[in-house]
Amino acid sequence: MRWMDQAFKFAVLLLLLVSDSCTINALHGKNNYEHCETIVKKWAFSSLDIETKQDKHILQDLLFFLHIPRTGGRTYYHCFLRKLYASSLECPRSYDKLRFDPSKPNCRLLVSHDDYSMMSKLPHQRTSVVTILRNPIDRVFSTYEFSIEVAARFLVHPNLTSATRMARRLRSKTRGVSTLDIWPWKYLVPWMREDLFARRDARRHRNATYPRSNDSYNMEEIVMPLHAYINDPIARDIVHNGATFQIAGLTNNSYLPESHDVRHCVLKHESLGEYVLEVAKKRLDDMLYVGLTEDHKESATMFANVVGAQAISQSILSSHTAHPAVNDTLEGSTSTPDFISEPNYPMNSSTDIKIPSAEDIVAASENMTVGKLMGAYETCISNLRMAQGERRTSSLKRISPAKFTKEARLQVPEVVLQEIKSLNSLDIKLYKYAEDIFKKKHKQMMQEFLEERPESTLEYSFVVPAWYIFWIAMPVTLLFVFFMLYVNTRRRTFKLKI
Repeated sequence: MRWMDQAFKFAVLLLLLVSDSCTINALHGKNNYEHCETIVKKWAFSSLDIETKQDKHILQDLLFFLHIPRTGGRTYYHCFLRKLYASSLECPRSYDKLRFDPSKPNCRLLVSHDDYSMMSKLPHQRTSVVTILRNPIDRVFSTYEFSIEVAARFLVHPNLTSATRMARRLRSKTRGVSTLDIWPWKYLVPWMREDLFARRDARRHRNATYPRSNDSYNMEEIVMPLHAYINDPIARDIVHNGATFQIAGLTNNSYLPESHDVRHCVLKHESLGEYVLEVAKKRLDDMLYVGLTEDHKESATMFANVVGAQAISQSILSSHTAHPAVNDTLEGSTSTPDFISEPNYPMNSSTDIKIPSAEDIVAASENMTVGKLMGAYETCISNLRMAQGERRTSSLKRISPAKFTKEARLQVPEVVLQEIKSLNSLDIKLYKYAEDIFKKKHKQMMQEFLEERPESTLEYSFVVPAWYIFWIAMPVTLLFVFFMLYVNTRRRTFKLKI
């Protein structure tokens, strides 16, 4: 009886300890949330309190192109901005914080994967910001595919150690910019590279040749499955809601000292993300231009007419007082954008992208018009896509039979797609907001243009390339020739009968 009494007392004591522990944890959780709420609110209110520029529709002295990864920003740089700005007017490389120097004389163009916190180093009232957003679901797919595509280039090496050493050696010897130097690829590519080598070694150990799945996004013997990728802590920290965090200035590459605490709190307490979303929306409202990857043609046209037209006017105006610097040397051209091909990947001449010289750019900009800019853009983007396509095909051969195509995406289960949507709820809301901004600005641009030039039409359509006209005209010409031959043959036959 006595031992039962002691057991009862022990059970009561244990119950009280568990109860106290739960109470303490609940209080700690509540206090932790309140602490995080205070941190996030303080940052959000200070960010929203920044003075808005007097006229955000005017291109200021410095253009900051905030390049969100996998949105098509590379084409805008090569096919638009390099035709509008001489390399001597570009700011030094911003992805490497030790090299960035915003005080460089005549610094007029900054193209970077850096987030909005870069504005803390720029003259706010004299800087215009532009960006492009993409459907968040497609951007996650593209980020996953590109991470693997770049990592697969290292599979030419016998093992991971060899690949890592060679990459390090080439980067130290080459003046060019490697993808491994650029956010977010400096985190995502090494992660995928290590994973690809591990899976290849495992296949060789088992003497396995063919994967058990036909789904390219779920070939775990070859590559990390998409569902595993999106649930990894690295993806949660860098990929998901990436556009919102980048525009808010809260990536793990941020210049703001408080960014880590704010981001940590938002990732831990999902409801606090609404404060970040409101800041990102305000930033979009204040931008000179917001494009959409999905509305490619309309976005390019708007960029040419809004940003391009003003840049051309400023270039013409400045040329009357001081001719643009033509004697650009390699040292003056330190702002090579953060999407140059990595030197650790052997490229042949067919996939190299021809970068025009500063002399060519200046000469072209002197007689540039919006119409000519659009024509040059169409030719440039065609060549760029061809080079990118060849390179992608070459890389993905190393992880065959996995193929990342639009058709392959259709095989991804609905449950995975819904999970991507859930993990990117802030980006989905921000993209919808960007769509509304784009529609309003596009409508406003059309109205203003028609009011100013009622007899003209907006520089809207792409100039049709010569090769396209050739391929359209060729079958028509051949058809006409065959028709004439047929008519002549009929005439001769008719004469013979007579």
